[in-house]
Amino acid sequence: MSNDAVYAAGLLNRALDPATQPPEIKEFLGAEYEALRELVSGKLRVIDIGCGTGRHLLGLQNSLALGLGLDYERGCVAEARRRAPSNVHFVTADATAIPVRSTFDIAICAFNTWGTISDKAGVLREMRRVAPKPGTRLLSVYSPASVRPRREWYRRLGHAVVAETSEYLESEGGFRSEHFTPERLRGLVGECAIAPLTPIAFAITF
Repeated sequence: MSNDAVYAAGLLNRALDPATQPPEIKEFLGAEYEALRELVSGKLRVIDIGCGTGRHLLGLQNSLALGLGLDYERGCVAEARRRAPSNVHFVTADATAIPVRSTFDIAICAFNTWGTISDKAGVLREMRRVAPKPGTRLLSVYSPASVRPRREWYRRLGHAVVAETSEYLESEGGFRSEHFTPERLRGLVGECAIAPLTPIAFAITF
């Protein structure tokens, strides 16, 4: 089973239920949202790549001139659209072929979404295209210190880990989620700023 199939089966909604989350994961999600609140101010145009059910843009809606969220999972996009105000839009799309020509003030790819996508270079290319100003593109990803709490989290979600390497965890349901060292991030992203978000995660701007 691929990541696509696992998400289609409803993993994201279960994962966002606080009752499933170890404390380290809750801390990561809270710190990530606070970082986005600091970044997004002044009625900006923001694109969220891998938006899921739209929680980031919906939470930031009062700070947005325009919000565009995209995700390949149609069910998540449909749920996001049901709650969207007039300045926030959601589309089903491929993160490596974003169907817009206009540009944005900020592009985000949060919640380790980038760490679940196989074509990472394609996502970076599109983020640079839609948010052309350096320093306006944000990734949030897991560090190697996240392995223990993620093992517990995936177990609670019914996806016990069956394979672990220095770069990823893979569950018995086929879900694969990567983690990154600063050295690996610089090799993949190129010139960027890497900051600890919590003890288990990094925020990368490029």
